[in-house]
Amino acid sequence: MSKAFTKETDNDDDEAGGLPALPAGTKNYMTPAGYARLKAELLWLIDDERPKIVEIVHWAASNGDRSENGDYLYGKKRLREIDRRIRFLTKRLEAAEVADPSVHHGSDQVFFGATVTYAEDSGTQRTITILGIDEADSLQGQVSWISPIARTLLKSRVGDELKLHTPAGVLNIEVIEVSYPPASEA
Repeated sequence: MSKAFTKETDNDDDEAGGLPALPAGTKNYMTPAGYARLKAELLWLIDDERPKIVEIVHWAASNGDRSENGDYLYGKKRLREIDRRIRFLTKRLEAAEVADPSVHHGSDQVFFGATVTYAEDSGTQRTITILGIDEADSLQGQVSWISPIARTLLKSRVGDELKLHTPAGVLNIEVIEVSYPPASEA
């Protein structure tokens, strides 16, 4: 049977965007900025993007033959993508536990939201920020709180020497500096 005659299901993969699934039994920790960013994307999809695509699909459907109508076929596919992303964002926002890292401002202990500078045995210093799964960007020096480096660093203090288990073996690291964003003025 050709693929043209198979029905696509709406629940193909709600974990859109290539983001990892949340570990079972854990909360989806997020900073207030990360929560606001996801919520803004959700509202944009619902209020702006989806209505535009619905209008295009409606116009394309009114043109008649839908089997070879590119606007209609592409529009329906794009609607499925948008709906999948809306479901994904809704689930992530419902499970979100917003944790404001600024409450730890001035602390020398590593908690969620900390920016940590650590040194390896080789003398290499690295700086990372521990954020939520949905907001971490490794290109910006941000790691998820469930990553191995974050799990090793959490609850440690400045001056602590830790063992980081990597695929290449055990790496000794020392926490050099811990900082948090200052509390925002409301």
